[in-house]
Amino acid sequence: MFSKPVIGLNANFRNATHDRPAFSFISAGYFDAVIAAGGIPVVLPPVGNAEDQQAVLQRLDGVVLIGGPDLDPNRDGFMRHASIRMMEPRREEADRSMMKMIAQMRLPVFGIGVGMQLINVAMGGNLFMHIPEDLPGALPHHDTIDKHHRHGLEVVPGTLMEKIFGDGEVRVNSSHHMAIDELAPGFIVSARSPDGVIEAIESAHDDWFAIGTQFHPEAESASALDQRIFEEFVEGVVAGKTGNVGVAAA
Repeated sequence: MFSKPVIGLNANFRNATHDRPAFSFISAGYFDAVIAAGGIPVVLPPVGNAEDQQAVLQRLDGVVLIGGPDLDPNRDGFMRHASIRMMEPRREEADRSMMKMIAQMRLPVFGIGVGMQLINVAMGGNLFMHIPEDLPGALPHHDTIDKHHRHGLEVVPGTLMEKIFGDGEVRVNSSHHMAIDELAPGFIVSARSPDGVIEAIESAHDDWFAIGTQFHPEAESASALDQRIFEEFVEGVVAGKTGNVGVAAA
């Protein structure tokens, strides 16, 4: 009997204020997409104890790192830009710790938005702090009025993104002001926006199925092709369990 893979999803976090308690939360789009792709989602609150984190990860078949507020550049040796909308420290500390363990364990991982950025910085890459200033010729990647803002996507031949989207015209949602600058060693770019901004990456390691998208395939404006990314991720997780790592991206 086929056993569905168990996929962990980290949760966002907000500290307590004078009128509400602290709480963790996650958009339903993430776990609905995992369910639709054939996985069993498990939401992971920001646990700070490393041993407890490892115990949880050992029980999972893969992890989806969700989007959210910005990573603190100070933690990577960079100055904060005025546009930075920082993640709550409790979540960021837990996410960074968990990402290190994911890499050490070679646990399949799919990073979305800041989740992809976390993969990149954790593995030795860095980020543009603010696209409008760092890349003044770039097209708009965030629209404060239109939450369904989209732009084109240029996929790289021979990658998982090409397998999913093919060579036709593709448009994806866009709501970010930070982006990958230097790509982490051991990763390749699998898609860019027409202005050259990195929109998707994947691991070049034979023993690690790791992918990331700057756009959000779980969003309300996502297409059926976007859902295929989750399906390919779940298929890749299953392939790893059966000893066929890389089948999904072949």
